[in-house]
Amino acid sequence: MDSAAAAVSPHAEAPARVPTQADLLDFVRRVAADAELIASLPLDPEGRTWVHLEGPGGSEAWLIGWPPGTGTGWHDHADSVGAFVTASGELKEYSLATRLPADGWKSLELTDGVDRERQLPAGQGRAFGRHHVHEVLNESTDRHAISVHAYYPPLPQIRRYSRTGQVLRLEHVERPEDWQ
Repeated sequence: MDSAAAAVSPHAEAPARVPTQADLLDFVRRVAADAELIASLPLDPEGRTWVHLEGPGGSEAWLIGWPPGTGTGWHDHADSVGAFVTASGELKEYSLATRLPADGWKSLELTDGVDRERQLPAGQGRAFGRHHVHEVLNESTDRHAISVHAYYPPLPQIRRYSRTGQVLRLEHVERPEDWQ
């Protein structure tokens, strides 16, 4: 991420239990519907911007602004489950419909038929499980997108990948201290 702002606490209602994927999806949908909060996110014409939010049950949450043509690159969220919703604009998610080994590999040849693609206009999103490999893009050439994301447990790491054809390569692992 390219810039950060102070943490805010919109709608943070901590359940008495560990939040599920459904809880996280419900949370990001409620936050995405908060027009005042969405409009308050500072947008940068060149880099992604974000605000840290307090998610339900100790989850980590983010409000993220995406300038035209920006994306995440291929990555996963390790042992965290998550959810995200597009609040304005439109995002595209490319993902793999297969569970990858958690550790012990540097390069994998993917089989045919594992690629998935989703258009996520405003109000649309999804939840995902552990080790979900994807990339998210704002493919617009002229419009920002804004999204809301939540993860539980808070991100222990993000694994970054490169992809050439059917070959997925682990490039590096980021930890929370790398994002400060």
